[in-house]
Amino acid sequence: MDNDIPDNCGVAIEYNIPLTSKRIDYIISGYDESNINSAIIIELKQWEEIRPVIGSDSLVETFIGGGINKVVHPSYQVWSYKSLIENYNENVQKMNIKLTPCVYMHNYQKKTNDPLLSNDYKSYVEEAPIYAKGEAKELQDFIKKHIKFGDNKKTIYLIENGKIKPSKSLQDTIASMIKGNKEFVMIDEQQVVFDELLRLSKETVNNWKKNEQKGVYIVEGGPGTGKSVIAINLLAKLTVEEKYLCHYVTKNAAPKNVFAAKLKGTKSKNEIDILFKGSGSFIDCSSNDYDVLIVDEAHRLNAKSGIFANKGENQIKEIINASKFSIFFIDEYQRVHVNDIGSKEEIKKWAKYFNANVYEGQLISQFRCNGSDGYLAFIDNLLEIRDTANVDLEGIDYDFRVVDSPYELRNLIVDRNKENNKARLLAGYCWEWPVETRSDPNYCDIVIGDFKMSWNFNNTDTWAIDSDSVNQVGCIHTSQGLEFDYVGVIIGRDLRYENGKIITDLFERASTDQSIKGLKGMYKKDPQKAQEIADEIIRNTYRTLLTRGSKGCYVYCCDENLKNYIKSFIKNNEN
Repeated sequence: MDNDIPDNCGVAIEYNIPLTSKRIDYIISGYDESNINSAIIIELKQWEEIRPVIGSDSLVETFIGGGINKVVHPSYQVWSYKSLIENYNENVQKMNIKLTPCVYMHNYQKKTNDPLLSNDYKSYVEEAPIYAKGEAKELQDFIKKHIKFGDNKKTIYLIENGKIKPSKSLQDTIASMIKGNKEFVMIDEQQVVFDELLRLSKETVNNWKKNEQKGVYIVEGGPGTGKSVIAINLLAKLTVEEKYLCHYVTKNAAPKNVFAAKLKGTKSKNEIDILFKGSGSFIDCSSNDYDVLIVDEAHRLNAKSGIFANKGENQIKEIINASKFSIFFIDEYQRVHVNDIGSKEEIKKWAKYFNANVYEGQLISQFRCNGSDGYLAFIDNLLEIRDTANVDLEGIDYDFRVVDSPYELRNLIVDRNKENNKARLLAGYCWEWPVETRSDPNYCDIVIGDFKMSWNFNNTDTWAIDSDSVNQVGCIHTSQGLEFDYVGVIIGRDLRYENGKIITDLFERASTDQSIKGLKGMYKKDPQKAQEIADEIIRNTYRTLLTRGSKGCYVYCCDENLKNYIKSFIKNNEN
């Protein structure tokens, strides 16, 4: 409805970004005043109200999906779409196509000190301005500023037909970030496994035109064996040197977000984010869209995807289908959710379905827990996960203590955290986490006598490395796949010592714990099966929590009998 916007500019509606299930609501294309190909990417929102997520530069809360939910800020969303196209579309790179994002929220009324435009989101709003109710004229002016002449859809066709490959800018960025980063240095057998994975990745991808033979590699490794370190190095090597279309994939958001943050350092936004994908990202992918997909924490993969677990068929199947070479890093003793399906057997089943070559490797030496395999064996034996020769901690150089009060536990961790912000409190999921107080620092979820603390807040994706996180308690979902120097673990009443053995109790888990969802109902019909599933989840949960510390682990048990039982094994180890 503006005569100054050329009638022959290009328009794309619901444009599907290649290799993703993401759709851009609107693209308008043409030439700018210098006759350079230009495209405006517009994200449309029907939202009327939003609430900021305090402490986050990319998340807000709004009414969507039948309730108030946490979603990405619209400016961040449309900026990420622009970044994705810029970094993976060869035509956009070679022809210097200018991409300009913006947001149109036609039902949203801007107000004084509007939370949508607060300083927390400033860097993204500057990249992708927001036009709201009553600002159609401003949106028209924005379009006219970037589209001076029509192009008869030429720019959109160039984008649509661009070859998908990582840009030189992206390659340079990841190369500079990984170089000299001590977090991702590989040693000993990590380098051996890395070299084998690199060789087979190149062999499979480079021979693809000859035989179209998929490859699947399963790497087994316990806590601290370096699975994530190898995964990140592979991501960098294959993207930078081989120029492969490659992504790091996890079901759990915590390690994905933390590793991305560690790579990009102090930068608030960076194209590095697009190298990291959730495990449900491959539902709509065509066969062999990707060269290599590197799946960390593969034991956490699910069948269904989406917020309501109603999308897709099987994440393992979808990942193998989407890639020429798939790498699965797995520890079957870390399956901690009723929906976790990641197992060697399941991966091999789908590899066979696709007639893929299957390779297997193992990481044995671990570099966490002071490099003590004996400590891990002790924990497995203690939790009765498997029988080992390490029935006590004699001769094991690792700072393991059982304390008598949660206050003592907190004081130890706060003191250790002063060294380098690498000590955290963790707990079994035995205390509720109410939705309405998840970002309230004054609400204490965990109450043990007069001891009170809050669960980790709902306003960050990087709790594991945030500066004030020592004042909150993390859980399995925010710590799995990550490493700290020291951890303090609160063992709830779902793990107890009774009648001469360790028992688990699913009814002591919080109702907000999604990892056992449906088991209490199952218990009424088939108590034995429900108890067997819950028993595995609870034991694996504490195994995972108790092995997050590279230098030490301190434990408080809500069950007095369990405390005394564990203490009986460590008399010679207490400091």
